[in-house]
Amino acid sequence: MYYHINYKSPIGNMVIACDGEKKHIVGLWIEGQKYFMEPLPEKPVWQEGIPVLQMAADWLDAYFAGKKPAVRDIPLAPQGGAFRQEVWKILCEIPYGSVITYGEIAKQMASHMGKETMSAQAAGGAVAHNPISVIIPCHRVVGAGNSLTGYAGGIDKKIKLLEYEGVDTSVFFVPKKSTAP
Repeated sequence: MYYHINYKSPIGNMVIACDGEKKHIVGLWIEGQKYFMEPLPEKPVWQEGIPVLQMAADWLDAYFAGKKPAVRDIPLAPQGGAFRQEVWKILCEIPYGSVITYGEIAKQMASHMGKETMSAQAAGGAVAHNPISVIIPCHRVVGAGNSLTGYAGGIDKKIKLLEYEGVDTSVFFVPKKSTAP
């Protein structure tokens, strides 16, 4: 069984979910986003008063207040295969107010796996399926040449999140055709 609460954020309503033991955050989604509540095998039960869910809500309060809460401050347990887990670890290392490209993640993953190369699309697929939006900062990943692409919550929300972090979004562009997985 999984549990959730709703969170009203400046970028829209969000759902925060924890595991059945009520110890780890397993999901944070913007309502209506692509892959909403994926990969949970069952719909979480709404329940207030769970400390880890409140901890995540407090983290989001701090984030949207312009503070820089650390990813490590929240016990996370995103569900996914080994490849995705490694990509999500890379996302957790992207500094607040910074961006990285899908290609840079692919290079890190290739090195980690002992390969010469890896496609940016493979890394992008794992980024797109990040089940803990904002806290695991997939919004900090951009396409080659400063294109803003590939955010499951929507490009408009990606821009707002980057702006919350003080990123100059005027250097980016939105491609006419998305290359997102």
